[in-house]
Amino acid sequence: METVTVTLPDGSTLSVEPGATVEDVAYEIGPGLGRDTVAGVIDGDLVDAATPVHDGARIEIVTADSDEYLSVLRHSAAHVFAQALTRLYPEAQLTIGPWTDDGFYYDITGVDLDDDALDEIEAEAKEIIEADIPIDREERSREAAFEYYEDNPFKQAILEDEAAGEDPVTFYKQAEFEDLCAGPHVESTGEIGALSLLSISSAYWRGDESNETLTRVHGTAFESESELEAYLERREEAKERDHRKIGREMDLFSVPDHSPGCVHYHPNGMAIRRELESYVRSKNEILGYDEVRTPELNKAELWKPTGHYENFTENGEMFNWVQDDTEYGLKPMNCANHAYIFDQQTHSYRDLPIRFSEFGTCYRNEQSGELSGMFRVRGFTQDDGHAFVRPDQIRGEIVDAIAVIEDIYTTLGLEVIYKVETRGENAIGSETIWEEATDTLIESLEDEGLEYDIEEGEAAFYGPKIGINARDAIGREWTIGTVQLDFNIPERLGLSYVGEDNEEHRPVMIHRALLGSFERFMGVIIEHFKGQFPLWIAPEQVRILPVTDDQIEYAETVKERLSGFRATIEDRSWTVGKKIQAAHDDDVPYMLIVGDDEAAAETVSIRDRNEQTEDDVDLDAFVDFLTKERDQQRLEPDVMAGSF
Repeated sequence: METVTVTLPDGSTLSVEPGATVEDVAYEIGPGLGRDTVAGVIDGDLVDAATPVHDGARIEIVTADSDEYLSVLRHSAAHVFAQALTRLYPEAQLTIGPWTDDGFYYDITGVDLDDDALDEIEAEAKEIIEADIPIDREERSREAAFEYYEDNPFKQAILEDEAAGEDPVTFYKQAEFEDLCAGPHVESTGEIGALSLLSISSAYWRGDESNETLTRVHGTAFESESELEAYLERREEAKERDHRKIGREMDLFSVPDHSPGCVHYHPNGMAIRRELESYVRSKNEILGYDEVRTPELNKAELWKPTGHYENFTENGEMFNWVQDDTEYGLKPMNCANHAYIFDQQTHSYRDLPIRFSEFGTCYRNEQSGELSGMFRVRGFTQDDGHAFVRPDQIRGEIVDAIAVIEDIYTTLGLEVIYKVETRGENAIGSETIWEEATDTLIESLEDEGLEYDIEEGEAAFYGPKIGINARDAIGREWTIGTVQLDFNIPERLGLSYVGEDNEEHRPVMIHRALLGSFERFMGVIIEHFKGQFPLWIAPEQVRILPVTDDQIEYAETVKERLSGFRATIEDRSWTVGKKIQAAHDDDVPYMLIVGDDEAAAETVSIRDRNEQTEDDVDLDAFVDFLTKERDQQRLEPDVMAGSF
């Protein structure tokens, strides 16, 4: 090959010599860019500036002004932590230390750490940063690397697996510290403006609970102290919003030891879930979906033609077993069951789109150490939907789904973020089909004037997708819904419809989830609202507070008039002040205080959780007020002044 051609972010191409690196490409673009190059992105992967490019690669140059720079800085911060650790605890053994979305972590063994040790290590790390030590890249032979790590089986395993076939391999060195690493890194430790070590947890080597248990140290780093301080404030706020904490306080759900990774919905939590189910059903009716129900138990043969069996069993994610010489499994997804229903009848082109929705419960065998409240579970219920469409119907179907998703998330005060996820290494089907499907998704977003990011290689194995992320009240981004385009499963299952030409044709399958899973979505909105739910989904909408026991009979009358709402009576023999405080603590949207005057006049005195008050309100007027707020699905209580 005489030259290598790469594609730049603006779509233009550039030819360079074989063996050229990311940095060489930057210098070809311009000497200033070459000098500023910190790292690169090749086909979506963040790499060292010294990484060679290949023909056809999509290249981005990373400088200190790039979004990716923070990841490079945090990777270097992980090495600074490891250097500080080994200075203070030479017996510590290092395994892996990658950057993350929020910072970095390093998995270690051979030493027990506590919070005091973490403070000591952080102080040493800050001295290393202050010293502004150069970070140098070195190449060594595999033989030398194995020799260097003769007492570290974890690094040897990395050499044998992740770095298999590489010779030489790369190390990064800063003063006395050196570590096997593919990079990238900043030029010196002084570029790390601020670092904080956050917590200690346990982790399994390679995420496999049958392997050794390691100590994981979590940290973060930023370019400035002010950015770090702002992050730590957000982190404290996130702790206050933790859905597990709020779930206990509001008695919403639990995940007991006898059902690991499977959520138990308590009455309060089920009230929220029922509202969400009703809401999604109303949206499915708008979109023209027919609701179905399919079993959780199936023969494993159901998932083999689609590729799900191979994909999920290879990763150990499917619950499956053999009984009477037949293999069974708990369904990890609903796609194949819906395809089965479609295939039970002969369909004409006039019948399409045919759309099935299901609140389908699925199971995936997540590692025990990865389970986390409602966010990472083994049993979950998807608000799943599959549309079987003609090729000419694809665009309209996608656009309609996106419009409904926008409406749902706006109603709940969430900002929608779109991610187009493209073909990964485990993809089934031809590249041509994938390109066609990906282009269709992108064109649908662009036609609607919606911004999106490209997530290279992140799609499901059967087709590209639009990942629906949501940004919550404190700026965190959550992966929730999805719209996926699938040409492969209909082909593999032989699905068909009779076209206008009287011949059989393949439908296209669109996988769609508006909320994703109820478990994850509920966890998100618990934290998003911090337990202060809008009236329409609040588990307890009104609490009636009799001033004394003498007004309990009238309180019962008020509750009866509020029969369309989730209302309770506080009948404990407390002072009214204590009753109000308890209702505030429980985040009840409205409190109705009823004393002798209210009972005599058949009125109520209202107090909302924002401490607005209105006295002597006609009960019917309040019911009308409440009904309007609920039916309009407002995010905040209405202003009461002048409403009665």
